[in-house]
Amino acid sequence: MSKTPDPNSTGGSDKSTREEATIKVPSKDPKKKDDKKDEDLSEEDLALKQQLELYVERVQDADPGLQKVALESMRQEIRTSTSSMTSVPKPLKFLRPHYGTLKGYYEKMPDSDLKTLLADILSVLALTMSAEGERESLKYRLLGSHGDIGSWGHEYVRNLAGEIAQEYGKRQSEEAPIDDLMELVQQIVAFHMKHNAEPEAVDLLMEVEDLDLLVEHVDRTNYKRTCSYLTSSAKYLPGPDDMLVLDIAYTIYMKFEEYPSALVTALYLDNIQYVKQVFTSCGDPLRKKQFCYILARHGQTFELDEEMCAEDEEREGLQEIINNAKLSEGYLTLARDIEVMEAKTPEDIYKPHLLDGRASAGASVDSARQNLASTFVNAFVNAGFGQDKLMTVPSEASSGGASTSWLFKNKEHGKASAAASLGMILLWDVDSGLAQIDKYFHSTDTHIIAGALLGVGIVNCGIKNECDPALALLAEYIDKEDPSIRIGAIMGLGLAYAGSQNEQIRSKLTPILGDSKASLDVLAFTAISLGLVFVGSCNEEIAQAIIFALMERSESELGEPFARLLPLGLGLLYLGKQESVEATAEVSKTFNEKIRKHCDMTLLSCAYAGTGNVLKVQHFLGQCAQHFEKGETFQGPAVLGIAMVAMAEELGLEMAIRSLEHLLQYGEQNIRRAVPLALALLCISNPKVNVMDTLSRLSHDSDSEVAMAAIISLGLIGAGTNNARIAGMLRNLSSYYYKEANLLFCVRIAQGLVHLGKGLLTLSPYHSEHFLLSPTALAGLVTMLHACLDMKAIILGKYHYVLYFLTLAMQPRMLLTVDENLKPLSVPVRVGQAVDVVGQAGRPKTITGFQTHSTPVLLAAGDRAELATEKYIPLSPILEGFVILKENPDYRDVQ
Repeated sequence: MSKTPDPNSTGGSDKSTREEATIKVPSKDPKKKDDKKDEDLSEEDLALKQQLELYVERVQDADPGLQKVALESMRQEIRTSTSSMTSVPKPLKFLRPHYGTLKGYYEKMPDSDLKTLLADILSVLALTMSAEGERESLKYRLLGSHGDIGSWGHEYVRNLAGEIAQEYGKRQSEEAPIDDLMELVQQIVAFHMKHNAEPEAVDLLMEVEDLDLLVEHVDRTNYKRTCSYLTSSAKYLPGPDDMLVLDIAYTIYMKFEEYPSALVTALYLDNIQYVKQVFTSCGDPLRKKQFCYILARHGQTFELDEEMCAEDEEREGLQEIINNAKLSEGYLTLARDIEVMEAKTPEDIYKPHLLDGRASAGASVDSARQNLASTFVNAFVNAGFGQDKLMTVPSEASSGGASTSWLFKNKEHGKASAAASLGMILLWDVDSGLAQIDKYFHSTDTHIIAGALLGVGIVNCGIKNECDPALALLAEYIDKEDPSIRIGAIMGLGLAYAGSQNEQIRSKLTPILGDSKASLDVLAFTAISLGLVFVGSCNEEIAQAIIFALMERSESELGEPFARLLPLGLGLLYLGKQESVEATAEVSKTFNEKIRKHCDMTLLSCAYAGTGNVLKVQHFLGQCAQHFEKGETFQGPAVLGIAMVAMAEELGLEMAIRSLEHLLQYGEQNIRRAVPLALALLCISNPKVNVMDTLSRLSHDSDSEVAMAAIISLGLIGAGTNNARIAGMLRNLSSYYYKEANLLFCVRIAQGLVHLGKGLLTLSPYHSEHFLLSPTALAGLVTMLHACLDMKAIILGKYHYVLYFLTLAMQPRMLLTVDENLKPLSVPVRVGQAVDVVGQAGRPKTITGFQTHSTPVLLAAGDRAELATEKYIPLSPILEGFVILKENPDYRDVQ
């Protein structure tokens, strides 16, 4: 491309020298140079250049007729010229030297049609000529003829949109009127929406804060692309803009009757009114069943009424799906299909035969502790299968044959976890679960009764039932004398009714918080259970009860590890609710200084969990950067806070992993102990290689607390994946730590987690293609991680059953397709790594590196499935969990 001439130099032709009035006559040198340059141009370019210079002159002619012809011709030249991507269109290039001339002449022209025509041309010339920040293109556009904006081409429209955004900001600060801008915005948005540039239309409307315009411009062809851009950009917007954007997406989905997506958006907004609206707007009973499956997966407690579904029988069927009554059945269908029904023993997981001689010698170490570990491993591995080789063995000669004998291989409080493990094995199968646990209620041993109570809670976890069996069984045990029985009943209720906001439970548990005689551990479990049942509800009464409990305890008690779980119960009430926590956070600043900072960090981390709020992540990093003489407890929750906030989206997650690396290098011991747990939360059931290596390194750390946290975290990142590399690491660790009972116990727990549900379960709280966050699942994980901040006192002490809080996050990682009668239906699907195609042109492939399987199939973290047949139409755009297929009426079988 030749160098653009200086605006003041004249063209090569002699005619221009006559214009002394408007142009300085240049000296001879540039003229010579110019002649040379003209020789470089091809003949047609030269002709075009001279032609345009003639027009420029004619525009300044006195005769309006000549002016008009010149302007029309100039406009024609500009519009018809095409340009390659890399160069400026020829007419614009040759007119650049005359931009100043025309601008000056425009100012002198009297108002007329011609003047507006010239303004249009100047507006286009300004595209390449105006100085940065002058916004001349927009200025002349507003003075011009307001003709069709698209006729000047895409680049012009894009440039205008950018200038409008700047001008809008300036006018907002000066409080000047913006009506003329908004008219232009209307035109630009209409143009973009017609030309497959939905993201640009959305960006412009976000800049001028008027997204409502979008609803009238979307149509059947582009609403999906528009909404996918809206929903994915919401994660990067500051509040309250993110909610506004999702509101618009919801409105558009409803407009085009894309109900499943509207429902998912409504759940993200946590707006029950919207959820009801989806049910009332949709008349198809089959689609309603699919909505129910989506609600059940999210763990949403939801009561259908007459309005949402008129027929009683149909409504009962739908309510049953929402209550998750079908979960156990679907999970077992998956297990049979993959052929993993055979019960596994802890030995099958430990694989001692693969290790050298020295590990087997360590088998005699502290056998009660090893048996307890095996109890957990057995429960995790056989979770939900309804059979195992330790607890559910059919009775031989005596009535209580082998199952009780394993129970008594555990000491004292170990029996509680052993009895509760039966609940885990029979997970989600309420009827047979309660029948099998029943025998433990007749025991004389308080620990066994406590375990049975907890087992009842575990079996009912995530399953709602009309007749509330858990409440009926557990309510009478809440006020017993024995603290372990009380804790069993309280924790059982928390697990069974998590997220249900059940008022009966509030009235039963809140009085315990005000009881000055109750021991601290009972208080802590009560606070956590109330937090779980009322998760994210911002319930004032419970918050006050927990605050009073914290204020009344003595300073020595507030130093105990269990006192730190009280603020967590408080935080769970505000899980993900952002600003709503502020009043409570202010009150917490008046607490005893032993717990004040700890409470503050816990509340903030819960309130902003899953929001991706960058400012909060920086705040937590700032808290972690402080160094103290004696370790401060509040830094643990701050480190976990980084992970809780940043887990929302992929970019923030990668950045958080890097920040945690820095904390490992520069942080004090108490911070280093929390870092592995934070990494575990960021990559839960998603073993990333870099995180795996970091944890592997930390699992040999000289500080045993760091090593224990790292080992448990290895189990959590591999939870339910059967990851061979992690399994190998843990086997090696089991022989490395064969003499250290505590560390070996952690290794065993981690081994159990990696093989969770024989590899059919996940602990990830995210679902629906990583869009929705299940509050109860996150609450269970966070509770368990907070307990791990003080391993010795809680998990290695006599409260190992806090590990069962993980039940809240356990979900089958499956895709199970069912027909219209909800019977399993096997169809071919392609499963591959999900690709982010938001805002890309055309119809790019959404998955890569796929394999074709028949359903039911397992989905790993980051996998996506799509149907490999045209024969059926899925009723949900997201193929995860239960998906109903209906036959495609247009399908013709090609023989």
